[in-house]
Amino acid sequence: MGEDRVTVRPATAHDVDALVALRVANADVHLALDPLLYRMPPEAALRRHFTTVLADAPGRNAVFVAERDGRIVGMVEVLRDPDPPAHRLLRPEPSAQIHTVVSPGVRARGVGSVLVAAAERWAAAAGMVRLSAGIHHANDRAVGFYQRHGFVDAEISLVRRLDG
Repeated sequence: MGEDRVTVRPATAHDVDALVALRVANADVHLALDPLLYRMPPEAALRRHFTTVLADAPGRNAVFVAERDGRIVGMVEVLRDPDPPAHRLLRPEPSAQIHTVVSPGVRARGVGSVLVAAAERWAAAAGMVRLSAGIHHANDRAVGFYQRHGFVDAEISLVRRLDG
């Protein structure tokens, strides 16, 4: 499949079912990575989330879908970060989190690339200066994907579990 056969457009309320299905499929991948960290979100919660984001004030956040032959095969969500509180050392810069999901049957065929490009265009037009993708360190495919698109390791998050 070439990129020319994939169409990217803003998601609408009619796409909520497909967005939920993509997120559920993506949760399975994350559960395999670290079942202590990840969970399967309830479909009703996912439905509320996407309905809220799609109805949010225009320009605040964005969700794009990729279609091939009239079927949604991927999505990218761009959620604006709040500015850090005044007591933090972090510089307030317009930034957002990006989350890309591609259907298992069409991965590694350019769908994610056209989605990330759409997200980057939208973010730049919205005045964003930074996009970040929170990726589990063991998710080699996702780490490599984002690195190929110019994302770099910018910070490290150290965690200590206190329950065991």
